[in-house]
Amino acid sequence: MSGSRRTALRVGIAAAALTVGAVALDEPAYSAEQTGNNEGASSEQAAGSDSTGIYATARIHYSGSVTKDGSTGNITPSDITWSPPPCWYAPYLGAKDFKKKMSENIDNALNTPGMGGTAGSAIGEVKRHYEDGYGWTDTPGYQDYNVEKDGEGMFWAGVENPDEPDILKRGSCTDLPFWVDNGEAPPPQYEEAVRPEILAALAYQHMRLPDTKVSLAPEGTTKVNLPTWAWLDKAVFDEVHATAAIDVPGFHIEATTTARPVSLTLEPGTPDAQTHPASGECRINADDSIGEPYTKGKADRTPPCGITYLRSSGDGTFKLRATITWDITWTGTGNTGGDDLPDGTFGTTQAVTVQEIQSVNR
Repeated sequence: MSGSRRTALRVGIAAAALTVGAVALDEPAYSAEQTGNNEGASSEQAAGSDSTGIYATARIHYSGSVTKDGSTGNITPSDITWSPPPCWYAPYLGAKDFKKKMSENIDNALNTPGMGGTAGSAIGEVKRHYEDGYGWTDTPGYQDYNVEKDGEGMFWAGVENPDEPDILKRGSCTDLPFWVDNGEAPPPQYEEAVRPEILAALAYQHMRLPDTKVSLAPEGTTKVNLPTWAWLDKAVFDEVHATAAIDVPGFHIEATTTARPVSLTLEPGTPDAQTHPASGECRINADDSIGEPYTKGKADRTPPCGITYLRSSGDGTFKLRATITWDITWTGTGNTGGDDLPDGTFGTTQAVTVQEIQSVNR
């Protein structure tokens, strides 16, 4: 299909208000309950169906450690250039439902007063494309909206990522809806067609990581020049999983994104402090814990993970920030998977009071 022909068709689509450049799905119905570190929350977008059982829209179902309301999660990509997919193509309507919706929109557009010129011609070509088999290179046309194959596949259309702030990127999946037989892959020219890699990125975007409150000794209040030990036990510090899936008649794919903690970075909240180790990054131990709990008799030792404050916090506190770095991998339908998603970070702060050591002169 030539660039000018594709542009003309898109002009016609926009003029006809067919909403096929990016399908305007209904607001998702989310239900979620936070149940713990590994179980997280479940955010589900339920698809609708007509009396034939053909789904009207393909919704993404989120499960595992994801946000309650379907918004973006609290994970921060280590690669600041990474962004989730702004839009994608997904199953939209069965043939009969698509014919009803599209034909009504086309007829309304053609009967709009003043509709003519390039826009009118483009709308006419869209009508021929779906009714009379009019196609072009790598894009075949359809007879009567493919209704003779109703139930054997679905028309796919563009879907916007509602969390994409750039409106141009969000609305960039503007190709005409196309047919995909049940069990078949979308045509290769639709690079944004939903696949496990896209679902893995969306699960990553919605992933919710646990708060990072480290154990400290002394706890809450420490002394100037006294090493403060910091650690995280394996019991409160484990893998997190988030899954995104699409399941409609004849089509099911899913991907699970896994975040595994690998290090803890301590920021004392003041430049007048020394971190242990000097980099402030405490690596994970062989037993999946970080640091080492303080026990009696270690007062004169340098902690493998901790902080020594060099001045008092006065009447206030220092805001100790503890940030976990998470290694990200994913697995998906069809033995897909990889480690191409960026590592993630998430940190929280806790107040630390630092006092001067009081000496008594006799």
